[in-house]
Amino acid sequence: MALSLIVNPAAGSGRAGRALVGVQETLAGHGLEHHVVRTRGLDHARELARAAAAGGEVAVAFGGDGLVGAVAGALMHSDGVLGVLPGGRGNDFARTLGIPLDPRAACEVLARGAVRELDLGQAGGRTFVGIASCGFDSEANRIANQARLVRGSAVYLYGALRALFGWSPATFTVILDGERRTVTGYTVAAANSRFYGGGMMLAPGASPRDGLLDVVLIAGVPKLRFLRLLPTVFRGTHVRRTNVQIVRARELEVSADRPLTMYADGDPIGELPVTVRALPRAVRVIVPV
Repeated sequence: MALSLIVNPAAGSGRAGRALVGVQETLAGHGLEHHVVRTRGLDHARELARAAAAGGEVAVAFGGDGLVGAVAGALMHSDGVLGVLPGGRGNDFARTLGIPLDPRAACEVLARGAVRELDLGQAGGRTFVGIASCGFDSEANRIANQARLVRGSAVYLYGALRALFGWSPATFTVILDGERRTVTGYTVAAANSRFYGGGMMLAPGASPRDGLLDVVLIAGVPKLRFLRLLPTVFRGTHVRRTNVQIVRARELEVSADRPLTMYADGDPIGELPVTVRALPRAVRVIVPV
């Protein structure tokens, strides 16, 4: 099957664009027929993905998690197949699936991998592959997206540190499969996969194969204690802290006591209140064997 390489040349501060020639050489070395289409934005990427599926091609998202989520959403509940080449700053969905983070090495998965049906998340009508979150994460994502001097996955840690100084606790109302909970503190997140923020293992048990979202609730603690908590997120050991709860659900509704934006796969997707749900076995993806 031929590949339609949907590329965001600007992803990862130009990482995808710089790696494109090498990726094409590697694909050719594997005997994979392919062509390149450059995307002008996420809506355009969705159009390109649907066109690839209609033509019997694998739609390969070569960029960041936002591009992967957009292409996955366009292929949802169809015979289309998604391929993933990491080219962004975070590349957290590739990390979750065990796809090499070097895009040339990841070409091996396109050549030798297997097609599997995976779950997606949906928030406010928008699909995502990784984690949808709001609260403290909203501010950290906003700062990271606006950063110009900090590059690579370090931008997410920079965003978190900057956000912490100005953060004041929010009170969230969360309805999990009909059960109401209230939490005052930092974050509510719904995880379809384990990682976000360039390798932070927010939801160590989350899987895009179980038909459920791992909902992470982070309640309030003093800022200095929260600062000490941040490094543990890279190991996933933050879940042992008493202010962190994880509950599995098929659907949740999230609202807050002040205006907040929900982000997913690194991009803003809507203002609270938002309904988030799991979409089981929604998209066919080439994964490592």
